[in-house]
Amino acid sequence: MEGKRSNTQPLTLLRKIKGFTGSIVEDLARGRAPTIYIDRFRNYCTDTSGNCSCSSDGSTGKEAISLKRECHAHRLDVLLRVLLIIQQLLQESRHGSKRDIYYMHPTVFKEPSVVDRAINDICILLQCSRHNLNVVSVGNGLVMGWLRYVESGRKIDCISNPNTAYPIPVHVEEVDDIISVAQYVLVVEKESVFQRLANDQFGKRNRCIVITGRGYPDVPTRRFLRLLVDKLHLPVYCLVDCDPYGFDILTTYKFGSLQMAYDAKFLRVCEIQWLGVFIQDCDNYSIPQQCLLPLTAEDKRKVEAMLLRCYLQREVPKWRFELELLLHKGVKFEIEALSVHSLTFLSHEYLPSKIHSGGVVF
Repeated sequence: MEGKRSNTQPLTLLRKIKGFTGSIVEDLARGRAPTIYIDRFRNYCTDTSGNCSCSSDGSTGKEAISLKRECHAHRLDVLLRVLLIIQQLLQESRHGSKRDIYYMHPTVFKEPSVVDRAINDICILLQCSRHNLNVVSVGNGLVMGWLRYVESGRKIDCISNPNTAYPIPVHVEEVDDIISVAQYVLVVEKESVFQRLANDQFGKRNRCIVITGRGYPDVPTRRFLRLLVDKLHLPVYCLVDCDPYGFDILTTYKFGSLQMAYDAKFLRVCEIQWLGVFIQDCDNYSIPQQCLLPLTAEDKRKVEAMLLRCYLQREVPKWRFELELLLHKGVKFEIEALSVHSLTFLSHEYLPSKIHSGGVVF
């Protein structure tokens, strides 16, 4: 269990905001150009020797933002505007999304990614996570299976119908009283596969919890999965497409994203095991040539870039080998290609055999 951040209560954060803005005002009053130092984090680099320090979770250096530099003036303006909005959210005990914040000053912010960067900078400055700032994501994730929990005083009983999808809670910190008789957690990349499993009553037949982030997982999905693993201590398997983007989604669950590397230790699920689909599956399960697609030039560039990530060589060399095989084979295919045998092949044959025979890659 990775634990939680300390000193992230609203009053503590408001005091930090007051101190931060006060120091800027003091600098300006004394005729000094304010300079802000922001710690920089990364969860991987391109040193494949295994001798880097990316696994330490510590800062890798500092970035200085100063009004002395004209190119920093707009960034500092955005940061302070976003910080004042966050201060108001905390003072009024209200929540807002990144898009809510963006539309408060669209002509200044220009695009949502600018707000995203400012929020990350503020989290680093205040040493907190996004949800501590009352900035929430619009939840995309879904869950079903043998699970019951209380969210904000409301009981969510997935067990009563294990094949019904429930939205993953946005305010994960308000989830409590988690009860489950599941044997494992299965994370699937896509909603279409999640619905296939629901139609086949996979959760009911196999006594498990099934989660999907519907593509790249958002923060609530990753936090909820982390919470389940911490509370239930169950094995966690991940099923993604056999392509570069499926692999990238898999690594986001296990290692976190580069953009939010400062929060990786609170979001990653180190215990996750790769269940499939693998490039060898196209031969092992006789996937017809018509179901295979050639890797595009962009696919190949993405694979080559991912092969350089230090954590693959250091922590999951077998995953790296699978990625090399994908590049060597030069083709990709989706999970749904297994349906060439039958619509129920995935849920009745492929997944049970992989789980019970230990057909995973650590």
